[in-house]
Amino acid sequence: MRVIFLGTGGYHPNARRHTSCVLLPDIGLVFDAGTSFFRVQALLKTDEIDVYLSHAHLDHVCGLTYFLVPLALGQVNAMRVHANRPTLDTVEQHVFAERLFPVAIPFAMQELTESRPVGQGGTLRFQALPSHPGGSTAFRLDWPADSEGGRGRARSLAYVTDTTVDETYREFIRGADVLIHECNFPDSQAHWCEKTGHSCTSPVARLAREAGVGRLILTHIDPQLDGDDPVDIATARAIFPNTVVAEDLMEFEL
Repeated sequence: MRVIFLGTGGYHPNARRHTSCVLLPDIGLVFDAGTSFFRVQALLKTDEIDVYLSHAHLDHVCGLTYFLVPLALGQVNAMRVHANRPTLDTVEQHVFAERLFPVAIPFAMQELTESRPVGQGGTLRFQALPSHPGGSTAFRLDWPADSEGGRGRARSLAYVTDTTVDETYREFIRGADVLIHECNFPDSQAHWCEKTGHSCTSPVARLAREAGVGRLILTHIDPQLDGDDPVDIATARAIFPNTVVAEDLMEFEL
């Protein structure tokens, strides 16, 4: 099952990275809808799409407005947006306020209240992350070995962004084959983590090691850091060797 990073930056896009969006094209599932959401339509392999929002900050939701044309022209038959109630209310009342975006987009908004089935026999679970301003939500996808998505072995993916690192979600991500986790800052800027509700390199790598995940992919990079090594990958790999930094349009097979 393909997983594609459409946007790997935080706060605002820069010349290298658009803001957060991760696509599973074969099942029409998307995590977050940042400025990179314009890339979804060309890569999508289904005629319907389910978007799961971690929270309502603009760098994670502004791309929802980009789907006006695909829906209006019938290029995508249906779009559903899933999030907790405060996030849905914020999107509806502010992002799609008439004076801000005067055209109604015909998609359904569905509150996340319990685990739910996802494509090819999988299950989606979620957990609240309270440390980011306004809160955020972590997601986990699991496919059992006997499912079409599992294809002979159990598979799992966790997506965690806009949070400081703490123990409250360690069990939630435990044993995931792939952990996609924000790393907004390198350790040299760790003093900004508590102030902004974000993470830095070493705590994320330690969390991956302690939770026994298979692979760590770092995303949601500070847009001020546009070089080839924005989070000091050597530091992360010294703690958790199987670590990479995501780039826009990078993909992998789960």
